[in-house]
Amino acid sequence: MRDYHRPMDTKLLELLVCPVTKGPLIFDRDRQELISRSARLAYPVRDGIPILLEHEARTLTDDEAARPAAPSA
Repeated sequence: MRDYHRPMDTKLLELLVCPVTKGPLIFDRDRQELISRSARLAYPVRDGIPILLEHEARTLTDDEAARPAAPSA
């Protein structure tokens, strides 16, 4: 089984924006997702590679969208 919890490159994270809203993304290390609060979407990060496709993202719950931003990386 592959380990999909590789570290996210912090330099890359600084350059990435939400493909839907062009807003900032917040890396959730525990869930291996990039969170876009403005789009209310969570994009998966697989094997250290962000999958920034809207159809691959999951919709944030109301609780998740209201949560304060955690520190990234």
